[in-house]
This record gives sequence, structure tokens and C-alpha cells, in this order.
Amino acid sequence: MNRTVQNELEDIKNRGLLRSTRLISGRQTAHVTCNGSEVLLLCSNNYLGLADHPALAAASIAAIRQYGTSSGASRLVSGTMELHERLEGAVASFKKCESALAFNSGHAANTGIIPALVGRGDVVFSDRLNHASIVDGILLSRARLVRYPHNDFSSLAALMEKHATGRSLIVSDAVFSMDGDVAPLVELARLKRRHGALLMIDDAHGCGVLGEGGRGSAELLGVGGDVDIQMGTFGKALGSFGAYAAVSAELRELLLNRARSFIFSTSLPPSVLAASLAAVELVQTPEGDLLREQLHANTRFFRNSLAEAGFRIPDGSTQIVPIVVGSAVTTMQFSEALLEEGLFAQGIRPPTVPDGTSRLRFTLMATHTRADLAGAVERICRIGRRLGVV
Repeated sequence: MNRTVQNELEDIKNRGLLRSTRLISGRQTAHVTCNGSEVLLLCSNNYLGLADHPALAAASIAAIRQYGTSSGASRLVSGTMELHERLEGAVASFKKCESALAFNSGHAANTGIIPALVGRGDVVFSDRLNHASIVDGILLSRARLVRYPHNDFSSLAALMEKHATGRSLIVSDAVFSMDGDVAPLVELARLKRRHGALLMIDDAHGCGVLGEGGRGSAELLGVGGDVDIQMGTFGKALGSFGAYAAVSAELRELLLNRARSFIFSTSLPPSVLAASLAAVELVQTPEGDLLREQLHANTRFFRNSLAEAGFRIPDGSTQIVPIVVGSAVTTMQFSEALLEEGLFAQGIRPPTVPDGTSRLRFTLMATHTRADLAGAVERICRIGRRLGVV
């Protein structure tokens, strides 16, 4: 092995930050086989349990039979199929906006959208805890990055008074993936209007879960008309894969011409498009409402139980429930001990979260039972006390 690579890996290991994968056998359900052992899955983003839903599977299989396994090209060559247009139309209707554009992943969406909107001489105001893909998109744009303290719209207001000259973009996670809290979208919308800025949100963890019909965070907070770009994903609550930008018709045309991750990638295949379309339709039905109700009930029980036990849990109300441990080493000890007890909850360490805030990130699913979660809480508390976390 190259000595430089070896030294870098050794350094990562010594700091307790070495990562590796765990093998899941079978479907993404509440109970899975992980590295050969049966465990309760508490770190999946399959929030509504749709990843193995019969309706999605049937739609995907039917699409393969009708359209084959690949789109064959990028969207601007020969890779736009009728399923792309049907899905984008369904998303636009779902999000109550003029238009939508599908991307191959959330990362591809953020790294394509932001550089298409801003460039040299422009400024982007970004929450300090925004997802890495947002940061990557800003860096690719070469616009000036101005970070504001997490969810601190008063500080953002002062920064915009100072720096908002020319074209500007406010961008924020809607539901923050490592803390589970929701951005102050009402206040962000107010600042957007005051300064004539564009407002973009990443609602990957709110789509399908929050708001009427699962339409997301902007719907929940009543600011859908003020958000210029609602990015969301099909690969979390919607149980499929890929991402979208819900936008005006004019912005869609701009993205289609400027978003490099869209222009230079083979487009999503028919099977994925069909599953995503089935999911968008399903979450707006009474079944979708029932799944959300179950998810929210599970979230309240689990979050309240851990808080009452004395764990350090950031403020929030969503299905993402972290326990902040602090030490990366202790976090991974906690994760390993839980896995030995039949609970799969992944430890999250820098650079995903800031130094000193390593955590266990639990994610709830509608398909978890109350018995599942009560048993999990008991084991988490016992191991947490043993490790001095609580």
C-alpha cells in the first residue's frame, strides 16, 4: 500500500473515525439480518416502511417489463422517457408548484442546483449545520459562502444586511439530518422577501413525513409559495431512489440548461421512476395518513422515553432522534454494545458532525411496534449507564 495512504488511514483509525460497512441481508424492514445476526433496525431512513411495499415493487417490475432496465442516456440526449415526465408532473402536483425536475440523488441535486443559480460575485447564506451536499454545491458554484449560526434567523438577518449585495441565495436543510429539528422557514421566507433573495430548502427528511399529505416542511409551516426551490428525495420516506427539485417553470428551464449533474448523467432507470411515482401517489392516500400517524406516535414515545432517562437529546420533534455522546470512541463503543444486544444504531462522528458532538442517531419507522421500541429503550438505558453516557 502507498505509504501516504497508509499513514492517512492510520491517523483516521487513531482518532476513532475509521468507517466500515455493515452487511444487511434481505429487505429494509424493521427487523433485519446485519452481519449474520437478527437485529432491530434503528438507523434506516425508510421512515414509512415503503422500501418493500407491494405497490412500489409491482410498479417497478411492470416498468422493467414495459421499458427495460435503463434509460440509455442522459436526459438531454435520448434519456428522457415518458416515466420521467409522469413522475415530474406528479411531484409538481404533490408539491403544489408549477414544475419539477428529477435528479439521480440528493447529492447530485444539491451539487447541480446551487451552481446553476449562483456563481462568482454572488453570495450564499447557509446554515452552519447544512448537509455536506449543500456545502459541496456552494463550493462548486464559486459564490461567496456566508454561514450563519444554526437556525439563528436573527444572526442571518444581520449578515444579510451586511452582505446581501447583488444576487443572493438562502439555503437550508428543512429537517436537519443529524439533529432532527426543523428550520425556521417562516423567518427565512420573511428575510428572502425583504432582500429579494432566492430561498432553497433541502427537505429530504421532511418529504412524505411532514405536512398535509406528506407534502413536507414548507407545507407544514405554510410557506410553500415563498420557497423557490424545494429539493427532496425519493430514497427516504418514499422508499425508492433519486431526488427532485420542485420549482417554477422558469427555474426548471434554467436547471435543465445549467445543472451539470443533470446534464452529464445517465438518467434514472424506468424501475426506479415507476416505484417513485407509486410512492408519491401512495403517501397522499388514507394509507399514507395512517403510516404518518404511526410514525409520529413512535417518535413521541421513543424521544420522550430517552429524554426522561436523562440522555442529551437536541430539541426536535421529528423521527430523527440523536443521543449526543461527545467522544467518538465512546460513541462507537455504545454502537457496538447495542449491536451485540440486537439493536442496529449507527454512531455518527466528525466530519459528519462537529468535533465533540459524536452521537448515536436513531431513526424511527412507522413499522416499528411499541414492543420493539420499549425493549430498545430498556437496552439503550442499561448500556448508556454502563458507559457513563447517562
